[in-house]
This record gives sequence, C-alpha cells and structure tokens, in this order.
Amino acid sequence: MSSELNYRPRESVKAADNGQDVKQMEIKNDDDPYGEEKVGLKRQVGLLSGIALIVGSMIGSGIFVSPKGVLVNTESVGMSLVIWTLCGVLATFGALCYAELGTMIPKSGGEHAYLNEIYGPPIAFLFAWTAIIVLKPSALAIISLSFGEYVVAPFYEGSECGPPVSATKLVAVLCVILIVVINCASVKAATAVQNFFTVAKLLACALIIIIGFIEMGKGNTEYINPKVSFQGSTANVFAYGLAFYQGLWAYDGWNQLNYITEELINPYRNLPLAIVIGIPLVTTVYLMVNISYFTVMSPDELLQSGAVAVTFADRTLGVMSWIMPVAVAFSTFGAANGNCFACSRLTYVAAREGHMVKALSMVHATRITPFTAVIFMATVSILMMIPSDFDTLVNYFSFASWMFYGAAAAGVLILRYKEPDRVRPIKIPIVIPIVIILASIYLVVAPIIDEPTLEFLYAALFILAGFILYFPFVHYGYHPKFMNYITTFVQLLLEVVPGGETTDENSKENLMT
Repeated sequence: MSSELNYRPRESVKAADNGQDVKQMEIKNDDDPYGEEKVGLKRQVGLLSGIALIVGSMIGSGIFVSPKGVLVNTESVGMSLVIWTLCGVLATFGALCYAELGTMIPKSGGEHAYLNEIYGPPIAFLFAWTAIIVLKPSALAIISLSFGEYVVAPFYEGSECGPPVSATKLVAVLCVILIVVINCASVKAATAVQNFFTVAKLLACALIIIIGFIEMGKGNTEYINPKVSFQGSTANVFAYGLAFYQGLWAYDGWNQLNYITEELINPYRNLPLAIVIGIPLVTTVYLMVNISYFTVMSPDELLQSGAVAVTFADRTLGVMSWIMPVAVAFSTFGAANGNCFACSRLTYVAAREGHMVKALSMVHATRITPFTAVIFMATVSILMMIPSDFDTLVNYFSFASWMFYGAAAAGVLILRYKEPDRVRPIKIPIVIPIVIILASIYLVVAPIIDEPTLEFLYAALFILAGFILYFPFVHYGYHPKFMNYITTFVQLLLEVVPGGETTDENSKENLMT
C-alpha cells in the first residue's frame, strides 16, 4: 500500500507508567510481508477508576451552569426538578444499552465500535467524523471555558462589566494544555488526577447538600413545596426539549467508560458495575444540589446569577465563600481531564480502523499513551474556543449527539433480531432501548420545531459532508503520498509507533479477572 517508514526503537524498553516490557520494535516498511509490530494500550483501569471516570466526567460545569437553562425553559421549580430526575433516568437507560453493547462488543471507541459492527463502516465513519471534529472537542471547550470563568471571576469581583472574555479564554487554553501534558505523560497519571478531582467535586456537592438540609431545617422550603413549586409550568411541550438539552448536558459523560473498554480490567464485570454505581450516584447528587439551591435562592435570583454555585456560597458561607469557586474549578478541571482521557481513545480507535489519518493512531513508544490523538483533540478544542459561545456549543453538541445515541440504542434491537443466540453477558429489558430511541427522536425534533434556526441545518449538513471524505479515502482507499512523509515526521518528532490492541502479557487474564 504505502511506502512510509514506521519509526521503532530497536532496544527493548520499559513502559514509563508500569515498568512492563514492551516488545522489541524496529523500523519496518508497510509493504513488509511479515506485517508490522504494533504497540497497544494496556488494561490498567480498575473498577474504582472506572467509577471515577464516569462520576468525574459527568459532574463538571453542568450542575453549576445548567440549572438556569432547565429552569428558564420549564418556568417552574417543580418541573425543573422533574426534568433533572428524568435526565438521570434517561442517562441510566442509555448507559444500560451501552453496557449490553459494550460487553457484546468489548472494543474501545464507544459508539464508533458499535455502529461499525451494526450498520457498517459508512455510519461509523459519520459518527467519527462528527464526534472527533466537533462533538468531543466542543465538550472539552465548554468545560474548559467554565473552568476559566470560575478561576477568573474572583479577580474581577465587584466589576460592572465582569471578567474580560480574553482572560477567561486564556485560562481555558492553559487548562487544556495542562490536561494534554497529564494525559500524554501516562495512563496512571491521568487516572490519578481523575480520582483526586472526583473526590474533590463530590465533597463540594456534599457541602452544598448539607447546607441545603440545614436551610430546610430552618423552614426555608417556600420554593420547593410541592403545593406551589409547579405553579407557572410552561404548557409548551416542545420547550421541554430545550430543558432536556440543558439538563442532559450536565449528565454528559455517562458513556465515557465505553470509550476505554480495551483498557478496562475485566470489562464484563466492571463496565456494567461502574455504570449502575456511578450514574445513580450522580442523579441523586444532582437532585439534592438543585433542591439545595432553591432553599437559598428564589427562581428569579437563580436566573439572574452569573455563577449559581458562587452566589449560593456567598449567601451561606460568609468569609469562607471562596471555597466554592475553588471547588467548582476543581470540578470542571476533573471533568475536562476525564473528557480528554476517554475521547482521545475514540480518535485513536477510529484512526486505527482507517477512519482517520494514520498518524492519529500512534502510541508513544515508552509512555504507552495515545500521544497524537490527545494533542489533536486538544488543538481542535482550543480552536473552537475562539468564535463560539456557551449556548451555541451546548445546542449544537446535544442535537448531533442524540442522533447517534438513538442509533446505538436501535442497534440493541437490531442485534436481538439478527443474532438472537449471541452471547450477551448483560441483557437489558427490551423496553429500555425503546425508551432511548423515542427520547432521541424527541430531543432531535423538538428543539427544531420550537426554535428553528440555521444552526440545526448546519449540523445536518456537516454530518452528511462526511460522505465526501468517506468514499475516496476510506471506501476506495485513496492514500495521498504526502501523508507518508507527514506520518513519518510525526513518528520521529514525537517518538510514537503504530497502535494496536492491548499488548500487556496479561491482557487475556485481565479481560476476565
């Protein structure tokens, strides 16, 4: 096929993060009839780290920003709490669909792996094209911008104009760069950071909840009393679609563990177990945090707040109110780290399958991390921060995402019909994927009907534009010769080698134990 050289150090090396030997690697030609040695990622993510990835990725900026978005669309406290609960149920149902798919198809890459097997390469490519270029980088950009807002805000306290946008974006860019360094260093470094910040954000949420209980004990339940909390609820059915968008943004991350299945120790046990522990925990935390907000703030005050959690702390913690901006910054940083860790694996797997340029499937020779995929995702994310605002990114992200979530859930039904005798370590009730399919249709259609904008047309056109690249470069296998030189240059510059499946000697054992 191509004549590019694949850089490989001849000496046996030890992986920087775990001391295990990596097989001898040499410079080989792609036309070598004996094939080429490949280095893959290792199974070293356990149950606790898996739970931390789910919880840490979900609890980020959403719970501190989205309460306003849910409330403004539902127009009542009671309905906003119902939406938060239903979002948790929907996220749980979606994750259960992915648990069945993930244990049947134990590959990294999440939706890409499932769509590729169920519908074939064209649909899988469209997902990879959309997710890698827009969806995942936009999510990282949104979270990083929220981090920047909370870090910069204390320095401009009392200012009528608030912090300058340039300062917020500068801090967000520095956040992304630091996350790139951590994720390129080693898998253990990334998971250690994730575990630490997950604990920190849970403590922050616990503080809000405890204060909420204290306020309820004082009788501050005016806005959460069921007799009055549903008054004024909107009668516009389609407006609830936008409310779901804002709520589900806070729950985004429920599928993150499926992106790293090949790095998960015993995925048949730990994947579903991490899901059934992590997502109900997050749902409970979200519901209690929102209730706590309304014990201190009225609905109008919450809508007027530029930083809900900070306003909450200012009114309840006094001189210690500085704790909340720090805690929120920790929370958003942890979510950004989890997002980068999981979604860089999507880029890596898609490139490994030939759906992205080969250079993105490279693994660092000694650190055994997807170097190029991490750097690429971060670069796109930083570029997206320049023109976009938060609301535009959220709506664009949610609209396109739920199209593919629905397609993956439909895949559960398709495989049940086409392969009824296939081994299913996890088999969920048939009603669950049906609910996700119906919810996906509603979440795609409702916002378009309620507020038709060109944004949705651009999203559809962008997704379909993927076919322009798929047919010449993937289906027909056209490979520009200059890409050989680019790939070789990247390999020599970053000391990366072509990635394969898991390479540790105990991979088969770790798959089941």
